[in-house]
Amino acid sequence: MERSAKGRLDHGPAVAVIDIGSNSIRLVIYEGLTRAPTPIFNEKVLAGLGREVQTTGLLAQDAINSALAALRRFRGLCDTLKVKKIWAIATAACRDARNGAAFIKQAERICRTTISILSGKREAHLTALGVVSGIYKPDGIVGDLGGGSLELVNVHGSRVNAGITLPLGGLALQDISHRSIKKAEKFVEDTFKNLDMLHSGEGRTFYAVGGTWRALARLHMWQTGYPFHVMHNYRIPAREALEFSRLVHRVDTDTLSKIEVVNAARRPLLAYAALVMENLIRTIKPSDVVFSVMGVREGLLYELLKPSERALDPLISASADLNVLRSRSPRHGEELIAWTDAFMASSGLDETADERRLRHAACLLADIGWRAHPDYRGEQSMNIIAHGAFSAIDHPGRAYLALSIYFRHAGLSEEDLSPRLRELATARILDRARVLGAAMRVAYILTAGQGGVLPKTPMQVKRGKLTLSLPGLYGQLVAERLTSRLRQLGRLVGREVEIET
Repeated sequence: MERSAKGRLDHGPAVAVIDIGSNSIRLVIYEGLTRAPTPIFNEKVLAGLGREVQTTGLLAQDAINSALAALRRFRGLCDTLKVKKIWAIATAACRDARNGAAFIKQAERICRTTISILSGKREAHLTALGVVSGIYKPDGIVGDLGGGSLELVNVHGSRVNAGITLPLGGLALQDISHRSIKKAEKFVEDTFKNLDMLHSGEGRTFYAVGGTWRALARLHMWQTGYPFHVMHNYRIPAREALEFSRLVHRVDTDTLSKIEVVNAARRPLLAYAALVMENLIRTIKPSDVVFSVMGVREGLLYELLKPSERALDPLISASADLNVLRSRSPRHGEELIAWTDAFMASSGLDETADERRLRHAACLLADIGWRAHPDYRGEQSMNIIAHGAFSAIDHPGRAYLALSIYFRHAGLSEEDLSPRLRELATARILDRARVLGAAMRVAYILTAGQGGVLPKTPMQVKRGKLTLSLPGLYGQLVAERLTSRLRQLGRLVGREVEIET
């Protein structure tokens, strides 16, 4: 009998999305339909369906053959993984080509499911929902650059306005301009004239979605020596993004430094993607450009959730999942939230709403490295958290989570701390991570990582002193290591300490 996988959560049956784009065709199989869906398999094929649609009006036959072959494999993979529900969507190339409907009929027979050909407005809406699902309180304009089109839509929090679609995808531009970047420049400039919605983005954020824009961001990361290679929520000041896009669109792509980090199949479209980005920044005048790996597929899944599930914080949901999978006592992680809430409320330290949610996530992740060798628990936990598949958190926020848990395991010294991760942390982040790490060190030496103790042993600032209450039999837990860790925390918050028994 096959044993069930203990590294999987019971979120119901696995679900899949097949995304038939103008450049790539992708299958993503998710662990379940949740607020923070975890991919268990992800594969794409660059079929180039939209390569000739603008000039011939047709999907090229060789691209069709490549796409259908990929879909046969994708259906086989879904059968192998016993996926019960598949959602399939198609975008610009299939809706614009005269033979798009005929191709979709063939594809539906292979996939054995209905394939929805998204209108431009529908695609823009789902892309915006993807950003809403994966960015904490987004505010700005979302742009999804595919092979065939560019979708633009205004978002504010969970509110999504009506979007527009433009024929500015990389393959479409390459086709329209007959591979002339000069002709493409004129076409892009003319397309952006008199688009009133773009002016609503001034001083806000531009959220960039799409594989070629992610390739552009990856190139920027490597050229600038950015210390962190997680793409989601990678942020570039608008002026810097403008200068970099201008460089990429005007020089020979193969001469660019670090170009080898970009997939060779993406490189011919890089200049067109940079051209569109350059013109968007000039027109919108945003404050920053943020890259999102979450788009139309994640927006589709988000839309399928109940309103109560959509209202959940995906960072907290993902942290709670890891707490269940990896901690000695998931209950302890949940109790640690309330225990540190009381400590912070009495400490006199100010804390923003975002810092509070990050602290809550850190509490849930505090014990995920317990199976590692004691000498490496801090380092292993730090790496899992820093590079984990979390959404709704920026890179400094990741640094805070990772550093908090590192300090909890390795002590409060920075001597062996990764200098690359340290680069992402402001002085405030480092200070707050050290305070939380010190509080966790008190909690775990007190409880041995087990639930049920923290609610009965509060730690608060009372009468000017940092006071740990150990009523009744809990008084037996007093020891030098506990007292020493409490003193460490007291020094960080500028308080004398006291243990009440």
